[in-house]
Parts: sequence; C-alpha cells; structure tokens
Amino acid sequence: MTDRIADIHGERTPHPRGTVWPARVDQYLEPGTSAEQVESWVQSACLLCSNGCGVDIAVRDGRMVGVRGRATDVVNHGRLGPKGLYGSTAWASAADRLTRPLVREGGRLVETDWETAMGRVVERSRRLLEDKGPLSHGFYTSGQLFLEEYYALAVIGKAGLGTPHMDGNTRLCTATAAAAFKESFGADGQPGSYTDIEHCDAVFLYGHNMPETQTVLWARILDRTRADDPPKVVCVDPRRTLVALEAERTGGVHLAPRVGTNLALMNGLTRELFVHGWVDEDWVAAHTIGVDDLRSTVEEWTPDKVAEVCGVDADDVRRAARIFGESEHVLSTVLQGFYQSHQATAASVAVHNLHLLRGMIGRPGAGILQMNGQPTAQNNRECGADGDLPGFRNWDNPTHVQQLADAWDVDAMTIPHWAPPTHAMQIFSYAETGSIELLWISATNPAVSMPESARIRRILGGEQCFVVVQDLFLTETAELADVVLPAAGWGEKTGCFTNVNRTVHLSEKAVDPPGEARSDLDILLMYADAMGFATRSGGPLLPWRTPEEVFDAWAAVTAGRPVDYTGLSYAKLRGPTGIPWPVNDAHPDGTDRLYADGVFPTDTDHCETYGHDLATGGTVTETEHRAMDPAGRAFLKGAAYVPPHEEPSEEYPLRYTTGRTVYQFHTRTKTARSRDLDRAAPDAWVEVSAHDAAERGIEEGDWVRVTSPRGMIEVRARVGSVMDGAVFAPFHYGRWEPAGTEHGDAAHRLANELTMTVWDPVSKQPTFKTAACQVTRLRAGDGPAPAPTTAASAPHPDRSAPPSRRARPTEGGAPTTSVVLAETPTYPLDPSGPGREEG
Repeated sequence: MTDRIADIHGERTPHPRGTVWPARVDQYLEPGTSAEQVESWVQSACLLCSNGCGVDIAVRDGRMVGVRGRATDVVNHGRLGPKGLYGSTAWASAADRLTRPLVREGGRLVETDWETAMGRVVERSRRLLEDKGPLSHGFYTSGQLFLEEYYALAVIGKAGLGTPHMDGNTRLCTATAAAAFKESFGADGQPGSYTDIEHCDAVFLYGHNMPETQTVLWARILDRTRADDPPKVVCVDPRRTLVALEAERTGGVHLAPRVGTNLALMNGLTRELFVHGWVDEDWVAAHTIGVDDLRSTVEEWTPDKVAEVCGVDADDVRRAARIFGESEHVLSTVLQGFYQSHQATAASVAVHNLHLLRGMIGRPGAGILQMNGQPTAQNNRECGADGDLPGFRNWDNPTHVQQLADAWDVDAMTIPHWAPPTHAMQIFSYAETGSIELLWISATNPAVSMPESARIRRILGGEQCFVVVQDLFLTETAELADVVLPAAGWGEKTGCFTNVNRTVHLSEKAVDPPGEARSDLDILLMYADAMGFATRSGGPLLPWRTPEEVFDAWAAVTAGRPVDYTGLSYAKLRGPTGIPWPVNDAHPDGTDRLYADGVFPTDTDHCETYGHDLATGGTVTETEHRAMDPAGRAFLKGAAYVPPHEEPSEEYPLRYTTGRTVYQFHTRTKTARSRDLDRAAPDAWVEVSAHDAAERGIEEGDWVRVTSPRGMIEVRARVGSVMDGAVFAPFHYGRWEPAGTEHGDAAHRLANELTMTVWDPVSKQPTFKTAACQVTRLRAGDGPAPAPTTAASAPHPDRSAPPSRRARPTEGGAPTTSVVLAETPTYPLDPSGPGREEG
C-alpha cells in the first residue's frame, strides 16, 4: 500500500541495459470499494498526460470507481502516475457536471433541450454561410478528444464548410514537435520509442521536466539510472528539477540556460561535434543534405560565447557535448521548455541535427522523442483538426488534396488549400475583429490557457463573435459562451487515441454519461446532419453512426501515408497492448521506431511540407524543394540566434516563465475535482531564487505581486531552486474551485495574464516561456506557499524559512496498491524481448 502523492514514481525495479523493463501493476480504488466489489474492468488508456499508459477502468453500480495499470501494455508495463491513479475517475461523478445544454438569454446561461441549443447553432451557421461564406466559421479544439472525433471535425470543417480556420490547443503544447519533424524529416511522427530507454547510454532532456509531466516515463528512466550500468543524464532546464538532480547523480550535466537562449546553447553543442570530429561523415553524406550550411551557421558559437549568452559554464557545455559525441546510443527528449520558448522550431530542429550528425536514429537506444503535452495531441495532428490535412498530407500538393476530395466525394476546390491553415493565435485575432463570427470550442479552456488571457476573455465575451462551447463542466470559457453543449468524457464513450511514441489504444465505454450529455462525436454528427452536408453523389458527407465506422474510414484515408493505420481495427486493438503505427501489410504488428533504413519521407511528391526558413518562417516553394532533390534524405537545418522579443529592463528586470506541476493537468477541469490531487497543489504560487528573494525582502509564503507589461498576479512566493533572474509560475489556476474552498481571485492568480501574444515563426506556437517581469513583496503570508515539496517546486535546500513558514512534506494521498510481477510479459516489438526483431 502506497501514498502516491508522497511517492510520485513508486517502487523502483532497476534492471541492466538491454533487458526488458520489469512489470509493476499499480491500482487505485476509491475509498469504500474493494477489488471484490468491482463488477467489471474495462479496457482503456490514461488520458491525463501524453504518455498513453494502458489502463483498465473499474466499474461498480454504473460508476467508474478506480483504475489499474495493464501489465501487458507496451507503454507502461502496468504502472500509473499520481494523476492517472487519483484523477482518472474522480471528476466523473462531480455534482457540477453539465447535464443539459445551455443557451444565453438576457445575458444569462439557462438550461434548454438539445433541439433548441443545436437549432440556435445551426441557424447562426447557415446564415453566416449564406451572407459571409465559410471564412466566418472557426473551430478551436483540444488534445484530449478521440481520434474519431477529430476526424469527423476535420471532415466537417474542410469538406462540409470549407474553412481553413481550424486549430487546437495542441498549438500551445505540441505544434513545435510537429513542425520540427516536418522540417527535418519531411513529415510528422516520432522517430524514437520508449524502448530506447532500455538501450541508451545517455539521455538528454531538453526543456523537459519529465518527472512531473510524464511520471511513468520518468519511472522507466529511473529504473535504468538506478541500475549498476546507468546511462548518463544531461538536463537542460533553468530550474533544478529532479532531472537535474539525476544528471548530477549519474555523472551527467545540468545546463541551466537563461530563459530564451536555447538556440544559442544548441548551436554551441552542434559546433562541438564538428570541432572534435564526432560526426559520422559517411552516414551524413549518404542520408542528409545541408551539412555545410549548418557548419557555417554554428561556427561562431564557441563554449565561451555560449557561456556569455546563456549564463552557463563553458566547461559544462564542453562536457555535455562530449557525452553526446562519445556515446554510442543517445536518447533525446524535448518538451515545453523548448517548444514554448524563443526560436522554438529552430532549437527543436537542432536536437535532430545532433542525432543526424552522429547517425543516431532508427536503432535501439538512439532515438528522438519530441514529446507531446496532451494525451491525444498526436491524433489532432494526424486527423487534421489542427488545420493540417488528414494523413500528413501537404496543403501545397494538388495530388494530396485530390486524394482527400476523392475519399470524401467532394470537389477539390471545397477543401481550403489556397493558403496555409489558420493557426490558433490568428483565429482568436479574427474572432476579435469579427472576421470569424462563429467560434466553436471543444474540450479546452482558452480563457485560462491562452497567452495574455485578459484579452482572450474580452474576445470570448464580446458581441462580435457567437461562441459555442462543448465540455464537461461550466469552465471559465463556457461561462462566456452563447451556447454550451454537455459532453461525455473519458470512460463514457468509445474511441481511440495515440500517444507520443505512436502507440494506438482503444478506450471502451465503461459507463453512461450523466443526464443528457452526449459524446463529442454524436454532437458533431448531429450538427452535420442538421446542416445537411452532402457529397457530390448526394449522400451524407458524414455517413457514420458509430465510432468504429469512423475509425475504419480514417484508416482507409491513411493508406500509403507515413501515418498508416490500414492494418488496424477495433478487433485488433482489443488485444493485450496498444500498437504503434505504421501498421500495414509490411508491418502487421506495428513499428517500434522509424527510419531504421535511413530513408525519410522527404521526397517532393510525398512530403508533408516543402519546409520553411527557421529564422523567418518564410516558405520553401515546390520548385525550390524539387531542386534540392532530397530523395529520402533528411534535412540538416540551422538558424542564427537572436535575442527574445522582450528582454529584462530596469522596470521589469526578471525573466518570467510558466509551466506545470505534477499534481495538476492543464486548467484543472478534471484534476482539481480529485481531493487527493487538489490538496497536493491547491493554489497558485510563484517561484523565485534565494538570491532574488533576498534582494526583495521576500520570505517563503509571502504574498507577492508579479507584473509584466501586460498584467499582474498576486500569489504566494516559494523561495525555490529556479536560477537567479528567472521567475516560474504554474499556469493551471483559473477561477474554478472545489466547493467550500477559497483560493483567491482568479484574475489575480492566472499566470497567463503576464504572457505575450507572440509566436514562433514556423510552428506558430506561443512563447509562454519568455517575458520580462518584476516581483514585489506585498505582505507576510500565514504559512508556506501552496507549492508541492516533492519535485521541482521544493523549497531551496539552503534557505531556511521561519518555523511557521517551513513547507510541510506533500503527502496524504489515498492508499494505492503496487505489485511487481515475478515474471514480466513479453511485449511486441520490444528489441529486448526474446525473438523480437527491430521494427
């Protein structure tokens, strides 16, 4: 029995390099329920981070009452993290679930029936189409719906309405991952596999606080670093995270660059490979193009210059480069510290460059994981609900557009391919000016999660745009809508989702949704039916009635594309484990890692994009791309470092950055409704270094005001281990609170009040990580900050607070069970397993 609030990662199972990760089954049942009382266990996968852990849902009396990990699943080998254990089912029975549609009357949202609510949406939609055309419509969706729902939405938007204004909150978390893959390899898709952890001799984590964002994956790394032959860990992060501590413990390096200087650091590491001869010249010549331009771009970035710009030690730069250059098998992982920062795509592509220069891709232990922040972000990208074309097709390739037109039986000119799709930041600008007059938001909460959130609230609450929201609860965004549609959640519907390393899971319906709530798929089909969207043959554009029918249609559309699902079916996915795509005749059991043959989808007629200039975002034309004749070779691309948009000044001398905590997910729509998770991280805080706190007379738990040129928050201070000159704030906290609690005014604790409406030129991802700010002490607190003590937000070890302010250990989670299996199952495609071949 374990308190998994206090013990985030659970019992260690160390094992030697090249052996299978032992299985450990984690289980949580709500208090008052025993294993004997569980009536059924229903197959699914966890939906509270991007790791995609296989899970079974416990059902009793028509309710979800707990979860257990699936020992046979290739992703997690039975393990679950705190969010998965305590947060998966707690929200489902909350008293404030939306159970009936709402419409705005006299300035208030009032309950109504489905016919009235959808009738209002359809009436507005039809009128706008007749008067203004399809550009009057915009869709903003999530990274948490199911594959089938994304595909239905993509068909509605692209073939029903013909609008390019479609994107998701994946733009905020994972757009740079997709953009970086396209720029280097010609198409989206993770090259690496989680199994690379078992085979690498070094792990580099770039802006990736894995112990808090993907807890089970970090447990997998710990089970190697705590073995007798551990890989070295290199951490790139301005905070002293658990990754940084493990780097120090394994003989690796913690590089803490100044916020906004990631590309300068990456240029320096790349230069070291050239200078010391750590480049596989033959492999590079055979499988890449652009090496001479890259060498010229990074030539000036000596370790001393990197140290000057980034604020890191020059010898640490040299040591990190040597670890990469002399290791035979390196696994690199990347997340928001790069994606949401300055020059995001260029910095992420630079990670690819390191691997390509050493020929370390496509084999066990030599992998790249450009991580996602959300559980189904990959499906959003695959299916085209984020604006891309379904199946990783190229907007600028008429053949690709025609393939979809034929599949959907519509005129190719209906599909909006005359210009790049509209990204989320631009969608909200169009909604602000009234160019978009109907904005449909699904399963996301932009009033809290978007940058410069006061502006977003004004847009959503204005008269210039009709806002439709479908969600589980009356979120801060739903409160501003004109129509609110109650949606079914995880476990209340059936569908598939794909995790970071391309593993597809089927999630079966376990219970009925409350009241009149409907699945997102049923809502979209209801709209499509009412709008009368039709094919050229006169049939319904969306003829499907079940999720399985949608999945089969989607699989057919992926034929011949890098993201090939043609060998997958619901029947196949009802097996013991998820399966990584591509799955087809050539790979009937799935594919563990991509590019083992050194051939990339860069051919001009096959690629997903012709590419961009990483510094400006300028597009490469088809003619230019064809002239380069990539012919299956990867691109080595570089860019010159330039300073961030907003540098510290006399008025705002510190650098502000936002992020996550292990116990909350996004805007806490689900996790704050778990008593265990909410008690662990109940309210907002801000972290400052001991030096910066002392300069301002700030003690642990003091109330402080953090200001930027855009706004301010008033929260309690954690004197922590962030680097001097940097300020960290978790972005999760908005207005909503559990019954009976008072955590303060949302407008004064919402981290995104301070962030900027600027974005990366290629991925269009907002730069949440770079803003100038000032921190001012307001008054003494009545205790420590509400930040957890278990991870990166722990108090500074050398800064002792007064006794009344000393942070108490974060603990108190309901007991979970954890059983290490004596015999570990055999996992498909695991190169450690007996008789398994590399995919």
